[in-house]
Amino acid sequence: MNIRLLVAAANVGFMCLLVGVAAQAAEVKVLSGGGFREVMGDLGPKFERATGHKLSITFGSAGAVVKRVQDGEAADGVILARQGIDRLVKDGKAAASDVTVVARAGTGVAVRKGAPKPDISSPEALKRALLAAKSLTYSDPAGGSTSGIHFAKMLDRLGIADKMKSKTILPPRGGASGDLVANGEVEIAVDLFPLLISVPGIELIGPLPGDLQDVIVVAAAVMAGVRDAEASKALINFLGTPEAAAVIKAKGMEPAAP
Repeated sequence: MNIRLLVAAANVGFMCLLVGVAAQAAEVKVLSGGGFREVMGDLGPKFERATGHKLSITFGSAGAVVKRVQDGEAADGVILARQGIDRLVKDGKAAASDVTVVARAGTGVAVRKGAPKPDISSPEALKRALLAAKSLTYSDPAGGSTSGIHFAKMLDRLGIADKMKSKTILPPRGGASGDLVANGEVEIAVDLFPLLISVPGIELIGPLPGDLQDVIVVAAAVMAGVRDAEASKALINFLGTPEAAAVIKAKGMEPAAP
């Protein structure tokens, strides 16, 4: 065969290979709750290397993510507290069969590193600690934070909601409760474990005690009308691997049972 023909054939074969790879790779657009930010910051690049797909992730509160999808924003996948996912399923934005539980997260209490650690071992002890604190912060319930909504209800349940209003400093939009404690603006932060352990300069005292604790189930869903269902499913499957489970645990959450 003529050398030129051989070269031309090789070039055609190489171009076909490139086209095949490009056809298999996809950009996966994901909307995620803020509690999973640290996990995806670690796992996102690993998923991209393992699959060749590219991730485009936007984070926000559970309420904000649900609203964006309900308002028509397109996404291939959503990672969110199960309550939010269930709302999207009810609205027809995702099928129940395309929902997978990936992790569970508890709510904890933190203070600035080196500060005295109040007793929070029981609901009554926590109540005393909150009343004695000069200031308090937690994720803004008005922004749709699942943990913030729960904690606001908990303050009502303890009968101290009104007393805590004057000493509560909510983080600014896009800010973190742990940062306010780390920089000395606030004495105590109450938030999801993964949102607290990622902040340098603060120390976890422990979880909310007894039945005040609210374990948030985090689920991932492939959205209806997804551009590439296989790529989206590949991400959810990746979140169930042993490698992902190790990262989820290291970030303060419990991975879903295999």
